[in-house]
Order: sequence, then C-alpha cells, then structure tokens
Amino acid sequence: MPARSRRWLLPAVLVIVWLAVGGPLGSFQGQLAGVQENDNAAFLPSEAESTQVIELQRKFTDEEVLPAIVVYERLDGLSQGDQAAVAEDVAEFAELDGVLGEVSPPIPSEDGQALQVIVPIDANLGDEIAAVVEEVRGIAGSGELDSFVTGPAGILGDFVVAFGSIDGLLLLVTAAVVALILILVYRSPLLPVIVLVAVALALGTASAVVYALTSAGVITLNGQSQGILLVLVFGAATDYALLLISRYREELRRQENKYDAVRVALRATALPILASGGTVIVGVLCLLFSELNSNRGLGPVAAIGIASSMLVQLTFLPAALALFGRAAFWPIRPKYGSDAGDHGIWGRVSGLVGRRPRAVWVSSAAVLVVAAAFATQLNTSGIEQTDVFLTEVPSVAGQEALARHFPAGTGSPAVIVGNADVVDELVGAVQGVDGVGVVTALGESPAGPPGAPPRVVDGLVQLNAVLDEPADSRAAVETVRELREVVDDVPGAAALVGGFTATQLDTQDAAARDQSVIIPIITIVIFLILALLLRALVAPVVLIATVVLSFLATLGVSALVFEEIFGFPGSDPGVVLFGFIFLVALGIDYNIFLMTRVREEAQQVGTRQGVLTGLRVTGGVITSAGVVLAATFSALGVLPLLFLAQIAFIVAFGVLLDATIVRSLLVPALTLEIGEKVWWPSRLALRRE
Repeated sequence: MPARSRRWLLPAVLVIVWLAVGGPLGSFQGQLAGVQENDNAAFLPSEAESTQVIELQRKFTDEEVLPAIVVYERLDGLSQGDQAAVAEDVAEFAELDGVLGEVSPPIPSEDGQALQVIVPIDANLGDEIAAVVEEVRGIAGSGELDSFVTGPAGILGDFVVAFGSIDGLLLLVTAAVVALILILVYRSPLLPVIVLVAVALALGTASAVVYALTSAGVITLNGQSQGILLVLVFGAATDYALLLISRYREELRRQENKYDAVRVALRATALPILASGGTVIVGVLCLLFSELNSNRGLGPVAAIGIASSMLVQLTFLPAALALFGRAAFWPIRPKYGSDAGDHGIWGRVSGLVGRRPRAVWVSSAAVLVVAAAFATQLNTSGIEQTDVFLTEVPSVAGQEALARHFPAGTGSPAVIVGNADVVDELVGAVQGVDGVGVVTALGESPAGPPGAPPRVVDGLVQLNAVLDEPADSRAAVETVRELREVVDDVPGAAALVGGFTATQLDTQDAAARDQSVIIPIITIVIFLILALLLRALVAPVVLIATVVLSFLATLGVSALVFEEIFGFPGSDPGVVLFGFIFLVALGIDYNIFLMTRVREEAQQVGTRQGVLTGLRVTGGVITSAGVVLAATFSALGVLPLLFLAQIAFIVAFGVLLDATIVRSLLVPALTLEIGEKVWWPSRLALRRE
C-alpha cells in the first residue's frame, strides 16, 4: 500500500482507541458524587483553631457528631398530647442508623408554642447525612404539629441535595448550550457532534482521574469543585476545538490535501493551545498555596480537567477532522483555492483599530476604568450560611422557626476547651461577652443536669456557650471572634474556641488570607509564562495589565448587579479569588490566541500589519470561544447556590469583556501604539516597519 494512501491509518487508530478506551470513562462523572466531602470542617487545615478544638473534643467523647435541631411548633399553644407525641418521636430518632449518643428530651420554649429536640448525627457519614436528615424530617413530619429540621446537620443535608443536581441538570444544560452555539457558529450538523464527542471524552478522562485520586485520599473533592470541573472542561475543550477547527478550515482553502491541512493547522495551533492550557493549569495549581483544603483540592481537579481537554483536542479531534475532511463542514465546505473574504465585521474592526489606535485604546480603557471604580462596592465580608441558598430549603425555614421561640444559637454552641484549673475564671470571661447566652461545662454525661461537676480530661475542661444569634450568622461570627480575644486574656487558661460558628469564621479568614497571597503568585507565574512564550517582557506586562483591569471592571459591574438587580446579601471572600483565577487565566487565553498569531504574522510582515491581520483572522474564533466559555460558566447559575451563581456571572461577564473589548480593541490598539518595542528584548523589537 503506498505511503500516501496509508495516511488515514494513524487517525483511524487514534479515533478507535479513544472511543474504545475513553468512552467507558464517562461513567465516572456520575460516580464523583459518591466521593465528595461537603462539610466545612473537612476543608480547614489542621492548624486552624476550630480544627484543633475538634481534636481536643475527642478526649471527652469518642463520638464526633453533627447536631440536627428539630423544632415543633403550634402557635396557639402546645398541649400535653403534643408533648407526648414528640416524646414518641424522640424514641424513634434514637433508633435511626447514623444517630450517635443521646437524643435530647423535648425542650419547651418560654412562650409555650414550641418544643426543640437535638438529634446527634454521626459527623463521619459524609453525604449520607442527607439521608439521615430526611429520615428525621419524615418522623417529625408524621404528626399534627408543624415541624422543622435545621442546625448544622440540616443545613449540610440541604447542601448535599443541592449539589446532587450537578450530575444531571448541570450536564444537560451545559451540553445543550454548547451544542446550540456550535450549530450557530458552524451551520453544520456534523461538526458540533464531533466536538461534543471530544468534549465528552475529555470530561470522562478527567472524571476518572479525579475519582481515582479522591478515592485514594490524594485530593479533596466537593460539589462545588465537581461543578466547576464540568463547566471548565466543556468550556476549555470547546475553545481549543474552535481554535483548531478555525485554522483547519483556513488551511483547507490553502491545501488541496486534507491531511496536509490537518498537519499545518495542528502545528500552528498546538503551541497556543498548550500555552493557554498550561497557563490555566499553572494558575489553578497556585491554589495549592491555599490554607483551605477545599481550594487545594480544586487546584488539581481543575488542572486535570484542562490537561484532559488539551490531550483530547490535540489527538482525537485532529484525527477525526483528518478522516472527515471537508465533509465535516457540510453543507458549507471550504474549497481549495477559495478566499475567506474580508472576515466581515472583524475586517472592519481591524480597519478601525489600524486607523485610530490611540482613540480606540484610550476610550476602551476609560470604559474599563469607570467600571472598575465600583469594584470597592463589592461586599465580600461573608454571608450567613443559610443565605447561600437561592431557593427555599427546609433548613432555612427551620432556622427562622428556631429564632421565633428559642435563643437562636441553641443546638450549635461555641465550644471552649481550656485548663480546668481556671474553669471559674474562664466561665466568667465567656459570660461577659455580648452575644453569649447560657454557658455550661460538659459534665460526666453530655446530657447531665445543669450545675453538675465538669468533666476533666488530661487537665482540660469543655465549655459550651449558646449564642444569642443564629450559629451561621455574621453576628455570631463576630461574637466568636470576640470570644477568642477574651479567653486569650484569661491567665493560664490556654483556651481555644471551636464549634460550628468558629469553623465558619476560620473558613472566612482563610479565604481572605488566600486572596492576598495567591493573587500575587498567580500574576507573577502568568507573567513568566507569557515572557517565555512571546520571548518578550513588554508584551506580557501589557497583556496582564489589560486583563487585570478587565477583572476589576468585572468586579465593579458585578457589585452593581448583585446589589441593585439581584439583591444578594453579600459575597463570600472566596468569590474574588475564584473570579481572579478563572478570569485572569482564561482571559489570558484569548490574548495568547491573538498575540501568538500576531507574532507569527509580524515575523513576516512587521508588527503593524501582523496586528491587523491577527485581529482580522482570529476575531471570529476568539469571540466564539468567549461566548462558549461564558455560556458554559453561566450554566452554574442553574444550581440554587449563591456562591456558584456569583461565580457564574463574574466569569461569564468577564470572559465576554475580555473576548470583545480587551482582546478586540484594547490589546491590538495598545500594541500598535507601542509598535515594535512591544517585543523587547527579542529581535522583533529591532525590526523597522
């Protein structure tokens, strides 16, 4: 068989191997929910104060529990029959699998309208806590009283249910959005199918690797990370496909043979794809510097997703394109020797930038600066945990019922562990803090009567302080912060403050610390990558400066939208960090796509013409890539969680801003203004137009 006629063999083998090996890996996407950890305490490092308290509590009991608070309510007053019915429920709660220790007896409210029962659930059940919570709700709801299940276990159970929709709804919405955009871009029924098959292979490969590493305990996965993995793979893999296919279509007009066209297109796009993917990988891996285990887990998860996307799109996709050839673009096949035309709107944009570069970059930068001025309005001081749900959930209704009749922090006290020798001084200090209600020392029996002698273990005593505000509220967080300051001042106490609220405080503080440490690291790392890729120092500074300005403008617009349109109560500190990572890393992608093509053209025709040609020929594909990535991240908004909805808007809006104003106007106009010096200190900087 002649060598030329055997050119189909390698592409055919690659396609068959990928379909045979990669296809079955798709089942791991559905199995990821089984290895998630969604408990805040599991995300904190061992040196966090609340984590240390959890370890100290094991001295007092072998059982690590998460309380579910059951509230029974009758607004016209409880009867003796109601109390007897609740007592029967208590007996049933105690028999449930997953309930550890003693279920509290019914605790009446002072107004006589409610009863409260605390059900201790095994904290090591992971996502199975949701099933136990549902059983508790089923028992409590079987009577005539209005009942609610809330507390840390109830809230966590609702989190698990919310993340459970990732497997189905998010995948369906994301795939549908990408398919629609691809059909509109290519006006071909076959090409979108090829791209979606490639995306599915990338997602399956990434899911299998993540599942293996999570099962082995190497990384931590939560529902948030799984959702981001899905949209990131869909967005990135489709972007890489768009870049390769665009160049392939361009080469099919220049090359008569489809295999030659694939070879040239792959050679031209492999470096930009590897560079952009490598930038994102290095960017997300900077999360390994995070104090939060959840963030450290997301770094490798996202990196695996990007690596899988690159691997599939640089192997399977070119092989499939080589086999289908021009037929992949049916019914509008690119003909050998045909002209792509003036590239429509991008020819006009290129002409505008070429005629008035200074006016273009000054006006576009001014728009971004005005928007960035509102970035300081974004409230990132944290939110109440019940505010993270965008829809009505049972645990939030339970918190409201609890607050109507009881001290809001009942069932989730602050836990203070200190030296028993100064227990009286410690109790007095804790009672003197505003926002603290009842303070009790843990006795020989956790359910023992008030005033019982405290249990002393290894010279330590445990105090439980019921807070006046809901345990997940910002007011409770500030009370715990003050508690820590007060107990630190008790001589010889060596006391630590933990509990549900303290865990939330430590999580917020760690997120704020991560933001101040990781953002500079990412900026420096991306600068170094760009400097190596473009073999210049000026161009990387320009690119990073424009993307950072775009990021700040996005935060400014987001602050206005979140407060004025959506009425969000605030934002988690991690929103800014996640937004920066994805916007800067992914925003640089489009500048890499543009500037690598500009550099390629500049070596032949000079920087000015290289900029105009690069903008003209990449305008369509980069804008399409931006629309795809924005649409895929927007799909996160279907999950009823505030954090993901805010990330969805920030990334979607920011990507569109980067793909249009920054990449289309600001960067090319600035490059024309700077001229050949943009490539300094490479030889291109010495070239004259």
